[in-house]
Amino acid sequence: MHPTPITADLLRGALDLEDTARGLLPHRLPARARAQCTDGQLLTAESEPSGVRLALRTRATVIELDARRTRRVYAGLPPRPGGVYDLLVDGELTARATASGGDTTIIDPATGAVEHVPGPVGTMRFAGLPERLKDVEIWLPHNEISELVALRADAPAGPVPDSGRRVWLHHGSSISQGSNAASPATSWPALAASLGGVELINLGFGGSALLDPFTARAMRDTPAGLISVKIGINLVNADAMRLRVFGPAVHGFLDTIRDGHPDTPLLVLSPIHCPIHEDTPGPGAFDPDALARGQMKFHATGDPAERASGKLTLAVIREVLAGIVAGRCDPNMSYLDGRALHGEGDAPLPDGLHPDGATHRRMGERFAELAFATDGPFAAS
Repeated sequence: MHPTPITADLLRGALDLEDTARGLLPHRLPARARAQCTDGQLLTAESEPSGVRLALRTRATVIELDARRTRRVYAGLPPRPGGVYDLLVDGELTARATASGGDTTIIDPATGAVEHVPGPVGTMRFAGLPERLKDVEIWLPHNEISELVALRADAPAGPVPDSGRRVWLHHGSSISQGSNAASPATSWPALAASLGGVELINLGFGGSALLDPFTARAMRDTPAGLISVKIGINLVNADAMRLRVFGPAVHGFLDTIRDGHPDTPLLVLSPIHCPIHEDTPGPGAFDPDALARGQMKFHATGDPAERASGKLTLAVIREVLAGIVAGRCDPNMSYLDGRALHGEGDAPLPDGLHPDGATHRRMGERFAELAFATDGPFAAS
């Protein structure tokens, strides 16, 4: 087996790489942004490499990747499926593997207590690959931290030359990160990018799409030919903002992106249909009755009457976003109602908040049909 050093030119979708004592840790926010926020939710989410992939050109028929994962489990609930590594050959999903070992973060959803249990490095082995020269991508798990330790193949492997494809930079919540998707290459943004023939940089951060200025600056400074921001659900379920500050905060976020991308197609997406928060403000919380049954579900704890005092709901957010985009009169900025991706007539969200694998696929297909159509906001020029 040929050792292949894991270098920046083999990785796509990451904005920063950190050398740790155990390996190479991809980040989806640069160090400057991480230094401006100590929130554990965000720092975990941005370290989970959604959309990050190794991209190799090789004749190898066997490839091995050593990695140390960090996975989250919730006390009292069935363990979540292990994070998946998707292997694509010339763009086609060919194989999947799950890491063994690794560290475990045990979270008590009732109390918030956290316990960290260390574990060993795991190896993913992909065999039986075609003998011809080919482009191989290994998509890292969207829902586990993955420190890359070593890469080996039975033939030399090098970076894939630049394809010239447009880069799509997307920001959103856990739904954009891929929460409850079957695998990293089948989250809705990954599927939409494949269908649209673009290179994805996914800044979907679970629980952390909160109009943070450092995220806007990271987007400003990242080269991209297409940009989208999906705004709303985290602001409601975190009860993070009131109507008075929401509009100006959106304008500020968009202004910062425009500082670096004055003419880039920029698509503003509102939330998908989510019954618990359509007309009921947050905060959102774990449903205690479901937890008692060993199930994870979410509910809204706000009161619809609180809308009068400026509390946000998804219905309010959609109205404001549509007005903001229309009022900016930016010929390269568009608005898309998230209910076009998942609406009231579609299958319910299993936990009340996140799509399942089938819904991710449908959302990706719908986004591609709308955004990359000949008359869509991301149409090829």
